[in-house]
Amino acid sequence: MQPTVTINLPASKSICNRVLLMNALSERPQEIRNLSDCDDTQVMQHALSDMRSGKTVFDIGAAGTAMRFLTALLAGTPGEWTLTGSARMKQRPIRILVDALNSLGADIAYLEADGFPPLKIRGKVLRGGSLALDGSVSSQYISALMMVAPYMRDGLQMELRGNLVSRSYVNMTAALMRTFGAELQVEYPHIAVGTKPYIPVAFTVENDWSAASYWYEWLAAAREGSIFLPHLYADSLQGDSHVADIFRPLGVETEYMAEGVQITAGGRCVPSFAYDFVNQPDLAQTVAVACCLCGIPFKFSGLQTLKIKETDRISALVAELGKLGFVLQETNVGELSWDGARVPVAEPVSIATYQDHRMAMSFAPATMRFRMTIEHPEVVTKSYPAFWEEKRKLMFD
Repeated sequence: MQPTVTINLPASKSICNRVLLMNALSERPQEIRNLSDCDDTQVMQHALSDMRSGKTVFDIGAAGTAMRFLTALLAGTPGEWTLTGSARMKQRPIRILVDALNSLGADIAYLEADGFPPLKIRGKVLRGGSLALDGSVSSQYISALMMVAPYMRDGLQMELRGNLVSRSYVNMTAALMRTFGAELQVEYPHIAVGTKPYIPVAFTVENDWSAASYWYEWLAAAREGSIFLPHLYADSLQGDSHVADIFRPLGVETEYMAEGVQITAGGRCVPSFAYDFVNQPDLAQTVAVACCLCGIPFKFSGLQTLKIKETDRISALVAELGKLGFVLQETNVGELSWDGARVPVAEPVSIATYQDHRMAMSFAPATMRFRMTIEHPEVVTKSYPAFWEEKRKLMFD
């Protein structure tokens, strides 16, 4: 076995963007340590800085988290604001969040297509109160409302309807809000947030388990090797920390240490794999490609939110894995499967990334098996700017 390689990870952008918003709302913002240098976090930082400097127009590019969180923040901040983004962002629905905010006293209008960004926001102190919300579309809508609720006049009492997706991200939001002094109760399907404002807190962001998933995939595909990933912990706030459990049946073991985790390939693999990704949808692309590279048929469910991400990730997986000869099937809404069927392919192959960072990183390990190129590799800057540099440390690619 080759010696252990240390791979550096970015900070969790999910935690970064939540903490940045709560810190900005607190009376005396404190230092936030280990902030990610990824595009999404920088967009959030710049927008908050621009608000303080008096700017009123914000272009958040492709940063979906920033779009949802800033919509809620600006709705409750006195002033007139314009919030826009990339061409793809203008295709990503936001009606559920806008309708919810308007029902709580906001004044938000669409500047182009109805139900989609860009938005014109006339910010004011929100009334708050009671709200029923569809929880089956995006947990970011729920988190956005929760985080600004302490500054609503009557707080927020929210009932979630439908099958809640990405519950782990809502739990993350609740835990971070409590860290910053908010008072709330989460008893699904009900969430109640009081009007106690945030308190200043110095905070250190943990590293990103979602980013760690790509190195689990490398080891699963290589079937050898060991990687140390600093500043990851078993008691993480991140739902994607379950990547350790997901990849164990795919032959990768995890050892938790004081300063991080060591992951090692060579474990026994299952003959087929089934998993419900409803709470970890961002891991689906990684695991789908890993299963194909390992020759493990799979059946995945809970993928309905992948349709409204940076691209339609289900269609993208079917198309690009098809270029490598893997015949995937989208059976029902939110379901994707592979029965092991393969067809011959002509190499070299060019993999499209659809302006989606996770497409680029999840297909990267396939370069071990195929003569192929990954189009627009720079898209990784959205969440993991140093990905390709870290990849060069590996000796089995």
